[in-house]
Amino acid sequence: MHQDRVRFSQAALDALRTNFRGELIDPDHGRYDAARVVWNARIDRRPALLARCTGVADVLAAVRFAREQGAIVAVRGGGHDVAGSGVCEGGIVIDLSPMKGVRVDPTRRTVRAQAGLTWRELDHETQAFGLATTGGQCSATGVAGVTLGGGIGWLMRQHGLSIDNLLSVDLVTADGRLVTASADENAELFWGLRGGGGNFGIVTEMELRLHPVEQVNVAMVFHPSTRFADALRFYQSFVATEPEPMTSTLIHIELPAMPQIPAHMHGTPGVIIAACYNGPSEAAEAAFAPLRAFGPPVGELVSPMPYTALQSMFDTAPAGAYGYGQCIRARYVSTLGDEGIEALAAQLRAAPSALCLFEILHLGGAIARVDEDATAFPRRNAPFFAMFQSSWKDPADAERHIRWTQDAWEATQPFASGGVYVNFLDDGEPAGRVQEAYGEAKMKRLAALKRAYDPTNFFRMNKNITP
Repeated sequence: MHQDRVRFSQAALDALRTNFRGELIDPDHGRYDAARVVWNARIDRRPALLARCTGVADVLAAVRFAREQGAIVAVRGGGHDVAGSGVCEGGIVIDLSPMKGVRVDPTRRTVRAQAGLTWRELDHETQAFGLATTGGQCSATGVAGVTLGGGIGWLMRQHGLSIDNLLSVDLVTADGRLVTASADENAELFWGLRGGGGNFGIVTEMELRLHPVEQVNVAMVFHPSTRFADALRFYQSFVATEPEPMTSTLIHIELPAMPQIPAHMHGTPGVIIAACYNGPSEAAEAAFAPLRAFGPPVGELVSPMPYTALQSMFDTAPAGAYGYGQCIRARYVSTLGDEGIEALAAQLRAAPSALCLFEILHLGGAIARVDEDATAFPRRNAPFFAMFQSSWKDPADAERHIRWTQDAWEATQPFASGGVYVNFLDDGEPAGRVQEAYGEAKMKRLAALKRAYDPTNFFRMNKNITP
């Protein structure tokens, strides 16, 4: 059920248009339904207005208008948040997606990026100079949203999280000011932005450090679902000596129709262990050798490839593509023993469809070398990030997939190490999950920062930190 449609007076809208260069889309606009769609098809909200901003002046005007109207605000960048934070019911969406400005400085190895960019668009520009920074495992996600929550990705063990490469941020505050935050300016705000998400204002532009990245060495090995328990035991042992230039993950997922996988296994549940090595091919071959020997796998893809090819490899899978309902539950875990592995295997056997996945991602490396108190991002010493995700096309399948995701998450609670990666907090999570994510000390510091920059909780469509 949608709320009754909110209407703004014509005089108020006319006043906004005089200071707004972008497009204003209301429910009578022909593109309204397309403009309000977000990645997670489970989210179906109808805002009263979408303000598609072309620059900072538009953002300032939209914030001022929303404040004067007393309207709830959602901020949209890439629109890929599982909780659907980029769209609201009955309020105003401040849509940054038209803001695609990007400037690479190949000499300083930095890039200035506006908040509407996706990782695909940013990587396109930086790869022209053989450069990249850590960002997502799906190229359709937004640069700003991924970064502000932390930013895990294929380069993280070598070059840190996205926030570890964040140099400065331009931010529009709730009271309509444009401020810059960096290590030298508004340092406490800069601390909070590195992991605190969109709680403190609207990021319009950021500067990121870049690293030499062109061809990366990739290994993907494929196993049947029946080998999951043995594969997870192997994987945990394998990553204990994983070199920092390598980042890897194990996923139990619907196997794609790739020529490297036997045809009879296409579309069935299976195990993929994937690894990226950014360094010499000879070193990568040595690092990949145990991965290729285990099993042996029913198929493998081992090849150098452009970084952008790896970044987009999972974009069209149901777990990454638009048009599917999505539900996620995630947490950090320690190394799992036999009891924990069997609990996971039992949940995967009970999955209602092949579109239910489990992923465990090895952390450590450069992530853990940053001091825990240097940024708001929590749990830097966690060895693994684990996630259950279900996807569905037919709305009639939503309930059973959501129930499985929740049940699987609850069944593995005894094996959790504490905390959660905030970017994967879903709508309808149990109360206290944001507090759990940050811990008491960081939550207290973040709440003080929220009171300083957003005392009325104007920006609350997010992983919310209350003032």
